[in-house]
Amino acid sequence: MAARMLLVDIKVNDMIAVIGNNSLGRKFYFGMVSAILFLSAASTELSAEEAAATVGDADEIRVSRSLRGSPDRIREKYSKLEKSDDNYKALTLSGTRSSPSGQHSAGNDFWFYTADVILFNDDDSDGYYWGIDLLFDADTYYDVADVYAVVYLSFQGGPWNEFAVTESFPIFGASSDDEYVLVTELVSGYPTGDYDLLIELFDSFDGAFLASYGPEDTSELSFLPLEDSNRDDPHFDDQVVFSHGGGGATSWWMISLMLLLLLGTSLRNDRKRQQKARSDRASTVLNQLNLLRRI
Repeated sequence: MAARMLLVDIKVNDMIAVIGNNSLGRKFYFGMVSAILFLSAASTELSAEEAAATVGDADEIRVSRSLRGSPDRIREKYSKLEKSDDNYKALTLSGTRSSPSGQHSAGNDFWFYTADVILFNDDDSDGYYWGIDLLFDADTYYDVADVYAVVYLSFQGGPWNEFAVTESFPIFGASSDDEYVLVTELVSGYPTGDYDLLIELFDSFDGAFLASYGPEDTSELSFLPLEDSNRDDPHFDDQVVFSHGGGGATSWWMISLMLLLLLGTSLRNDRKRQQKARSDRASTVLNQLNLLRRI
């Protein structure tokens, strides 16, 4: 921005020197500069509004579609199984990121051994996905316990937003044979960006909080590049480049500088013509004086 303003200042000073004391020229020039700066400011404001709009509509209802169960059941027959849709209120983008359940510790009787995430579905090949394949293994001190999990997403470090709940399922001590898989497709309401993921575990009998597992515990659940399927449009990026490829404010600065250059060139040419006309008139007067002296 400083470089752009410096270039504008140079053109202003340069053209003031060209215009000189021509009052009409000064009024015309500064009128043009004022109009250009006004349009640039308006374009900057519009660009900021457009950028904010890409984050998502504050009233956009979130829809996700999930399959829940054991890894063998879900991963081998995913396309054939019936998926259930989950609807949630609009994504909360601002605020503190505290524990959704309000709990931070529940003792040592339950814990997460591991969690793994595989992302899928990226139709426009922009590196952002709308499919989340989450596998986790929860363990317990007891021989068996019936539990359920609530899973949350956080957009760009913002508050946690629930996006899926499992059914009740058993876990058997510290066995690795009770892994659970939650496969979710983000249908709408999820703007393009980086998300963190959090799992909270609860007792199926009384809903008591048991354990949690999130980005502080493993990098597998952090910085997941996601967007909903509505935003994963193979033609979307082309449309953005076509409409806003120059970048709102940047385009106006380029146009402004081009107009200033054209105006400066026009004024220079006009002054050269005036100087040539005065020179021609002076030559004519001198020639006439020389003829009179000879007579």
